[in-house]
Amino acid sequence: MMRAGAHPGIAGLWSKAVGFCSNRRGVAAVEFALIVPILLVMYFMTMEASQAIETSKKVSRIGSMVADLITQQSTIVKADLDAIMQIGTTTIQPYNRSTPNITITAIQVTTDNPVKVLVVWSRKVAGGVNSAGAAAGTATTVPATLMVAGTFLIRVDSNLAYAPIINWQSDTKQKLGLTPSLTTTISMGETYYLRPRRSLTIPCGDC
Repeated sequence: MMRAGAHPGIAGLWSKAVGFCSNRRGVAAVEFALIVPILLVMYFMTMEASQAIETSKKVSRIGSMVADLITQQSTIVKADLDAIMQIGTTTIQPYNRSTPNITITAIQVTTDNPVKVLVVWSRKVAGGVNSAGAAAGTATTVPATLMVAGTFLIRVDSNLAYAPIINWQSDTKQKLGLTPSLTTTISMGETYYLRPRRSLTIPCGDC
């Protein structure tokens, strides 16, 4: 016999609602589905940040290593410069999403009054292609602390357009990024100066 005021349909729905709210069997799955995207984003951001920092350090080391190898020579030729820049390029491995640009410039600070800062010879690699840099006799600049009359300097500029893994393109048809709009690169670079170690100058015979 049914009690007054009770409705079997409403009572059944209420019982099911109470049962659903008190059922904890799916909580873990729901929490997992909510947390996993956040954890994945944090993982990829941490991985990308660590790779970017390590690559930036390697780009800085390119300048010091290339300058060190050149300043140990008493004379040099284009083939030697190209080989040294190739060594510098391989320094950033295993990163291979873009290639560094390296420019080597021999600089003479004259004894004129006032002193002039002139390019003696220059060689560069950009996009994997070796070529001549600034023309001999071109005016350039050095930090004020290095502007000593009669000084010969080797300057190495190393630059890299760092491509984050989220927008790395393995070829022109495939993008591994999250969206096609993620095409920003991070500019990394360093300029390094050294003086010759074995002679007063380092002439380049065919630059």
